[in-house]
Amino acid sequence: MPAMRTLLDHVVPATTGWSHVVRAGETLRIVDLEGRQAVDFLCYDAHDPRDRYSATNTVKVQGSAFVGLGTVLYADSGKPLLRVVADSLGRHDTIYGCCSEANNRLRYGVANTHSCYANFEAELARHGLDRSAIVGNVNFFMHVPIAADGALGVAPDVSPPGSHVELLAETDTLVVLSACPQMLNPCNGYNPTSVRVVVTAPA
Repeated sequence: MPAMRTLLDHVVPATTGWSHVVRAGETLRIVDLEGRQAVDFLCYDAHDPRDRYSATNTVKVQGSAFVGLGTVLYADSGKPLLRVVADSLGRHDTIYGCCSEANNRLRYGVANTHSCYANFEAELARHGLDRSAIVGNVNFFMHVPIAADGALGVAPDVSPPGSHVELLAETDTLVVLSACPQMLNPCNGYNPTSVRVVVTAPA
């Protein structure tokens, strides 16, 4: 294992978003500091953000509805963007997408809620992108089991404190994430908390 140097070490406050370009060969580590905190995640080719994460390509190529150690996150073009090279949890969601004002209204009958969709919009705007760039995303530290009859739902108490995932950039990749603010299902233990992001490169 080569020695690594830290390029960035940042705590993303609870309920907020964050974005950064991770260069090819760098590694992004995401840490669930207090446990039970979902992290909604999108990624794009940094040089052509129109080529964005594809849940379809990612799920079909690996033959699994979940992200775990060894999973490659593919773009629409088939380009590999990121590879999971370390994972303390073993299973992350690709199905449920992000919470949004519309979704919270449809599912829970509430209005004027903060959401990952809004966090994505704000972070994407910093890179000259709008909501048309938002697609079905990965939910790290969140498990959505699929029953034999097709039923699914958010599993509670999935991620212990300190759970982490590491993603190696296969190409220069814009990553956008949200420390999920959802309070209406158990993905955050009904208590959104901060997450830590660390970017490293070979020394």
